[in-house]
Amino acid sequence: MAQYFEVHPENPQPRLLKQAAVLLQKGGIMAVPTDSSYALVCHLDDKDAVDRLRRIRQVDDRHHLTLLCRDLSELANYARVDNRQYRLLKLGTPGPYTFILEATKEVPRRVSHPSRKTIGLRVPDRKGLQLLLELHGAPLLATTLIPANETEPLNDPQEIRARYEKLLDGIVDAGACPLEPTTVIDLTPMGTGDDPLVVREGRGSLQALGL
Repeated sequence: MAQYFEVHPENPQPRLLKQAAVLLQKGGIMAVPTDSSYALVCHLDDKDAVDRLRRIRQVDDRHHLTLLCRDLSELANYARVDNRQYRLLKLGTPGPYTFILEATKEVPRRVSHPSRKTIGLRVPDRKGLQLLLELHGAPLLATTLIPANETEPLNDPQEIRARYEKLLDGIVDAGACPLEPTTVIDLTPMGTGDDPLVVREGRGSLQALGL
């Protein structure tokens, strides 16, 4: 049965999020609000938690999982970033963008894309999630909370509770999210001098990145 944490969207209570961070450190799977929609998250280095997250979301190892990082310096530990890529990242973080980059050896092989050795990375712009990342002390592995055989992410924490409380260890309720997916940009072509590739246009403005 999932623990339920009601936090203020603008002034999240550290006491509650400390309890949520402990759950994650023990291998828990949680639903948390981001600056685009609710997501499922778990600890990066826990194989059992990662396998469970995939089962709950019903996706296989070809589905790109995303690393939620606190800032660009943390992101650079998990992805190879050149100067051109870094300038683009700086324009889009924090914010509703997911960037696909070449994974470093710090990323466990089981969570990077099996054929391309890439990883999606994101620096969210949501106070409660930023505080949770800080209290957790490391990036979280995430996937958008879209139920199996559906196309829209869940946005109502009460609905998430009704449908998933027996599968999850915790739910952070900070109210509704914008309910628009992140803009996904593949930066790996930039490593060979090509332009970045827009994989999905979402909430993040392409004009803000000069694309």
